[in-house]
Amino acid sequence: MVIESDRTIGAPDAVVLGATGFIGRWTVLHLLDQGRAIAAVLRDRSRHGTSREAELRGWLRDRGAAADRLVVVAGDLTGGPGLGLSAADDERLAGVQDVFNTAALYRFGLQREEARAVNVEGALNVLRWAATRRDLRRLIHVSGYRVGLDRQARYPLPEAELAALYRGKGAYEGSKLEADAAVRVVAAERGVPLTVVNPSSVIGHSTTGEAGQYIGLAELVRQLWTGRLPALPGTARTFLPVVTVDHFAKFMAAVPEHDPEPGDRHWVLDADTPDLPDVVRMLADHLGVRAPRTRVPVSLVRRLPTALTGADPETLDFLVEDRYDTASADRVAEAAGLRQPPVGTALRRWADRLVADRFGATSAVLPGGFHDVAGSRTYLAGDRTSPDFVLLHGLPLDGESWRGVLGELGDVRALVADLPGLGRSAPTGATPLDWLADLLAPVRTRPVIVAHSAATAPALRFAAAHPDRIAGVLLVSPYFLQAEASKLLRALAAPLLKRISVPRLTAALLGDAPPAEARQAVASAAAQLRRPAVARRTASWLRTANQPAERAALRTLLGDTAVHIVAGQQDPLLDDPGSATVTTIPGAGHNPQLTHPAAVAAVMRRISA
Repeated sequence: MVIESDRTIGAPDAVVLGATGFIGRWTVLHLLDQGRAIAAVLRDRSRHGTSREAELRGWLRDRGAAADRLVVVAGDLTGGPGLGLSAADDERLAGVQDVFNTAALYRFGLQREEARAVNVEGALNVLRWAATRRDLRRLIHVSGYRVGLDRQARYPLPEAELAALYRGKGAYEGSKLEADAAVRVVAAERGVPLTVVNPSSVIGHSTTGEAGQYIGLAELVRQLWTGRLPALPGTARTFLPVVTVDHFAKFMAAVPEHDPEPGDRHWVLDADTPDLPDVVRMLADHLGVRAPRTRVPVSLVRRLPTALTGADPETLDFLVEDRYDTASADRVAEAAGLRQPPVGTALRRWADRLVADRFGATSAVLPGGFHDVAGSRTYLAGDRTSPDFVLLHGLPLDGESWRGVLGELGDVRALVADLPGLGRSAPTGATPLDWLADLLAPVRTRPVIVAHSAATAPALRFAAAHPDRIAGVLLVSPYFLQAEASKLLRALAAPLLKRISVPRLTAALLGDAPPAEARQAVASAAAQLRRPAVARRTASWLRTANQPAERAALRTLLGDTAVHIVAGQQDPLLDDPGSATVTTIPGAGHNPQLTHPAAVAAVMRRISA
């Protein structure tokens, strides 16, 4: 949708603070879906060279939101009771009915005053500003599910109590506890119609898994994924409930209409969330990694060095067995026609997206997930049943090595898979050919198989065995026709690959000044090589591929199959390719799909035409 100028927008009837945050942007989206005119108060700063407004509008546009009803004003909740708004903008927002404060500084390791400036004083500034709105219907304040459990809020606290609170809880949790009490007390004093919403751990979108914050439970999933979770803190009954971001944002948007009286507080969480050990086992099975078998009492973890446990001390207060009263939130959700999505499915989709985006390090071009293929929990992205192309990576890369090519191809249907035991996929006892046959079993089209380097072996064997199942095969840098890897490299591959830095691996594979997409692809490969046994399995595949008998067998198959070959000028074919059609890319080496993606994409288009 084309986003129109702010000049076409009527007076906003709702204001969102923290609109570029994880919860805030989804709240804006669902308020817009209700047909409301929304104002977002944004700090006048940019991130990564893009203004916050452009970033928010682009995000909304990508999700089909009617962003023509969004107006953006410059302000800052740390800018005093006036929120740093200009006089003109303050007047423009004079008639708003609902104020949503989703803003917070959510990070562990904060300093006390750093956390208080946003989470306490900022929240009070929003409340005081809301109190001056002539038509105010509701102030909705996002708190935390471990705060506000006391019946009688106390604010302000004596300094000795406040200091003890921050020492015991840490700056983030301490500031949320203080803010919760402060907002409740001051709202009562000023007669502000307040609703406090207490979400549990907010995970990704229930359908896409799209995430936006990577601490708390997400950090635990990262440790599980990278093999750095030898033991699980807590007990068999530890309960860390979750709620999907889309359900929570819809709940927020529903509060003014479906929560009849202000003054209530709602714990929003999925009571069907399994206990934490069961969540970890479920996600380990889904991701194809080992779950920790040992549990360690939180009291013991507190006494051990963080360097040993990997547990942030500020997260330990969340590892409890407490359950929460969700009755009031359930009534609002029922009145609004909202139902929690299946929690197991939501958790798995979220874990898929965390891995796809490398826990916030990048944004996947083609987000994928984990599926059973020939006994391997295989990471797949794209179209599983109707692809035009099936893309298989070489060593020591993963499916992200096709980022640049996918960008050049544009709107095509592709299936991208990480080879078994490599990249993000778990190992299998099946042969690479049997794995590929199972991968392609659901495919109804006749795709072109595009395989790089070591993956050319199973691709060529499948093409020879099932020529009627494919439209063609493109071998990119078929290693068995090129110079062999040195014996020293093969012997040292595992320790080298596990420890090599991203810059060194990038230079070794791509040379100087590679494209940005290529650098991202190598960074993904390096991250996977550090996971348990991935470097060892990569080295094993390299040794097997370079056996003389294996290379000879593959050369023989060239005579039985119609094959297209792409080779880089700097890594030429040394053996006869037979009847294969060969395209040489000037200036390219062994990884032309990374350094020259447009040239590789052009060959792919010709084959599929």
